Amino acid sequence: MAVSDQDLPSGVAARELSESDLAAAMALSQEAGWNQTDADWRLFLELGHVVGLTRSSGALIATAATLPHGGGFGWISMVLVTASERRRGLARWLLRRCMDDLIAKKLVPVLDATPAGRMVYLGLGFNDCWAMRRAVAQQVRSSSQRGAQEGATIRPIAEEDWSAIIALDTDVFGADRSRLLRRLAARLPAAALVAELHGRVVGFLLGRDGRTMNQLGPLAAGDESVAGALLSHALHTISAPLAIDLPDRHSRLGEWLSTLGFKIERPLTRMVYGRSHAFDDTARLFAIAGPELG
Repeated sequence: MAVSDQDLPSGVAARELSESDLAAAMALSQEAGWNQTDADWRLFLELGHVVGLTRSSGALIATAATLPHGGGFGWISMVLVTASERRRGLARWLLRRCMDDLIAKKLVPVLDATPAGRMVYLGLGFNDCWAMRRAVAQQVRSSSQRGAQEGATIRPIAEEDWSAIIALDTDVFGADRSRLLRRLAARLPAAALVAELHGRVVGFLLGRDGRTMNQLGPLAAGDESVAGALLSHALHTISAPLAIDLPDRHSRLGEWLSTLGFKIERPLTRMVYGRSHAFDDTARLFAIAGPELG
């Protein structure tokens, strides 16, 4: 399945992007109406790789990113093609390039797909694993703050919590992504929360600012009451608009969010190349970091 630059249309070349390409990459995601900021693009440049397609003039016309993880898999996202260059096979070329790069590193490609993208990915060997929905609130209705039924305390993350947070996330997500988590904690500090019970971390929440809205996630917890308490605490302090990508299996949490003004914007599907089961534990994963990050 290896791809080469010879497969690209005449006048189009591929290269790895760097910090000097940030403005052009940001223009592509903004053209598409996506929520990313410069900080998101920097995550991929610092922790992963971004490949770009350019015209002979040097203009950036398409991108795709990979984010390797230590658990035997890597993420593919940020597949963008400027409107005037679409329907020429560029997105498919980029996807295959990203897949080849990850497979060469002995990493299984994973991604989160929109309904339209899902049909393309199925044809490339990806399989459905589980479904989620993006819930968005332009305004959050006030409500009484939820507490965890088992009496967990919700508080801001402290430095001494990080070893427990990373251990929990590694167990739930399926890989150590500690560098990513620490960066997210700095992006939206009011969302950087832990749930503590009898001196033990039993859940955590992070978030990040976006170009058009804030996003809450990842959210991992031992049960729904802890997850709800973490979200409730954050929703009382973080301004809308807000987005949360919630696995379908946690429907009761979704129903509660709907009473606060969240509406379903779109479905997403977690897909894995060459296998039918995901690396993560959706029983304890209540919100992802976003389809571009997992």
